[in-house]
Amino acid sequence: MLNLISTGSNYVFVICSVIYAISCFTVFLPTSSDKTQARRMDLQEIFMFVFQFICYGVLFCKLLDWRVLVLYVCQAVFFKLLIFIYQHIYPDCSRIMVNHTCFLLIIGFIMLTRLNFESAVKQTFIVIVASMVVLVIPFIMEKAYWLMRLRWLYGVIGFLALASVFVIGSTKNGSTNWIVFGPIALQPSEFVKISFVFFIAAMLYRRPDFKGIMITSIFSACHVMVLILERDLGGALLYFTVFIFMVFVATSRSIYLFGGVGAGALAGMLAYKLFSHVRVRFTVWKDPWAHISDTGYQITQSLFAIGTGGWFGLGLTQGRPTDIPVVESDFIFSAIAEEFGIFFALCLILIYLGIFVHFLTIALDVEGRFYKLVAYGFSITFIFQVFLTIGGVTKFIPSTGVTLPLISYGGSSVASTLIIFAIMQGIFIIAYKEDEEEPEGEEEYAYEENAEDGQA
Repeated sequence: MLNLISTGSNYVFVICSVIYAISCFTVFLPTSSDKTQARRMDLQEIFMFVFQFICYGVLFCKLLDWRVLVLYVCQAVFFKLLIFIYQHIYPDCSRIMVNHTCFLLIIGFIMLTRLNFESAVKQTFIVIVASMVVLVIPFIMEKAYWLMRLRWLYGVIGFLALASVFVIGSTKNGSTNWIVFGPIALQPSEFVKISFVFFIAAMLYRRPDFKGIMITSIFSACHVMVLILERDLGGALLYFTVFIFMVFVATSRSIYLFGGVGAGALAGMLAYKLFSHVRVRFTVWKDPWAHISDTGYQITQSLFAIGTGGWFGLGLTQGRPTDIPVVESDFIFSAIAEEFGIFFALCLILIYLGIFVHFLTIALDVEGRFYKLVAYGFSITFIFQVFLTIGGVTKFIPSTGVTLPLISYGGSSVASTLIIFAIMQGIFIIAYKEDEEEPEGEEEYAYEENAEDGQA
């Protein structure tokens, strides 16, 4: 009976996810009134809480553990409180971004509770603390017009943070990119990607010349080289891609885009010849079935899980996602596809695309060139991380060990993503107020930007 309920509930999940995914894009229709959009946001909120209630109900019936109900109540209260706080502290905030944040976190909490209850509890605690801390970031983004002046500070601090793992770092899953303090493990590259975007934006927002681009390129290459030496190939590829696209956006010259793609292809060939672990990953990607008993075991189990789930999934708790190594972090998308189905997984991809479109819309709407570049940078950071994760677990590209934003287990990953969303909220509020009236301090900001343009 329980198995029937678990499997049958997947049809409800698919309906909820389809309606939610469609609403991600209908809010951008120019004919939508404020009342219509508010109703859509209310509908999204209802669906996410219904989804959470049913999923935790199934988990409780399966596990018969009262701790599951306690965790559900804590999470539900937290999400409702977070939505309430944002609506009252920041009445001009992007409500759809708040909804997306909550829904993705809910999906992650549910899967972690199903896979490893202790990990779900730890992730919940990290999210609650991080969400409360980042509440101040939109206010800082709105008021701190001096952020563009810290160009070298962003670069130096970011580079030193990345390089610190060579002194106090630890090796985990084959990469030396962790810093461990007792029970706390931090991944500096997750946070440095934020300072990296600010560094490039601060260096290039003044309509850069060739010399400025070369200086930025050299310093950015140092970041990427450190990540390669740490064997963090996913992080290195992410940083490189963000840099190339931000330079292209800042200059509007396609030569930098195509030149960057060519340089990336050349770097990939050199990495293949110089690093054995790169050759191993490429070989496994080409034919994982030939290495199913060792290096290809993870990706083959991932493909088995996705294929077994079918269109509507086996049902929550009915699959075998724990057969996949490191399923809680790098391969959680496979577990979702197995138990919730490919339809649900496709809707999840649409939600991620909806967030990307929203980020791009914010970048287009904001007037300040520095904020515009920051918004574009985080747009590429976000969607490319999603691409690396889903592409890796589906064998579309070689696996890079990158986490799925707001869903995968990992304190550093979820905290850094919450920071990025808070920054984008701040830029959204700035863009919104620019449409309504000239924000306080904008004259000074414009003066500084024009003055620095004259110096460039």
